[in-house]
Amino acid sequence: MRTSDEAEFRDFATARMAGWRRTAYLLGRDWDLAEDLVATVLGKLYRQWSRRAGIASLDAYVNTMLVRALLDERRRPWRREHPADLDAERAGPDRPATPEEGTVDRLTLDAYLGQLGARRRAVLVLRFYCDLSVEETAEALGISVGTAKSQTARGLETLRALVPVRES
Repeated sequence: MRTSDEAEFRDFATARMAGWRRTAYLLGRDWDLAEDLVATVLGKLYRQWSRRAGIASLDAYVNTMLVRALLDERRRPWRREHPADLDAERAGPDRPATPEEGTVDRLTLDAYLGQLGARRRAVLVLRFYCDLSVEETAEALGISVGTAKSQTARGLETLRALVPVRES
């Protein structure tokens, strides 16, 4: 890779690394897995950097790569084990220790997302956190547009049922 391309890649990746990590966490609900997914995607993106001109949206492309990396990781047999004390490790290094700056809301949303199935969670994260269209979400997950729409609707319906009604 040319020096100018490498510098451009480094700038692109550095600017988006925290967002990729948060997206990977929301998809997989594990900070260590999120780090692994981002590292995997970063390596693949580096190898394909010379072809970036043919990609309509690099951000959408990376989101698709994250979803596919998660699916690949979930297919591996060692990922089927779930240690009981994993919740204690999920706090993550970049979360504030105090309930300031929306931490309570993030923890609550995280708990609600954790009660959804993997596909519905992935659809909601891509649609509303990554701000992808229905078509882009369907393409990223390898599902039909109708399935993406129905999974979005059902996921939102489940979240609404989980959230307690606040009295004014």
